[in-house]
Amino acid sequence: MSPSAQQQGPSRARVDSWTWAVRLFRTRSAAAAACRAGHVRVNGERAKPSTPVSPGDEVHVRGTGAERVVDVTTVITKRVGAPVAVGCYTDRSPAPPPRVAAPALVAQRDRGAGRPTKRERREIDRLRGRD
Repeated sequence: MSPSAQQQGPSRARVDSWTWAVRLFRTRSAAAAACRAGHVRVNGERAKPSTPVSPGDEVHVRGTGAERVVDVTTVITKRVGAPVAVGCYTDRSPAPPPRVAAPALVAQRDRGAGRPTKRERREIDRLRGRD
């Protein structure tokens, strides 16, 4: 490989390695597990961990939060700091839906009424949304 090619970096990399390197996943094994589970797509196709990515590819990642849609701009295989990692992709993720604050419902019992019965506990759980 010529010295100029080494400075530019690789032109292709494994999708599990790239998503880990740009900090979309905390570990490479988590990135590979997400690929195997079908949570990672490259250019609309379900990606295996060894699927290659190159500049211009579109990667969809469904993780713990909302779905991330990123375009690959630079291919890297070594994990880098967050400011450098952000420069390796263009984030086109849709905006998360606005959070609606639910009013806090508190079950009120008369003071000195003792412990709630099983029936009352079920009603309290239903009121709090723990069905």
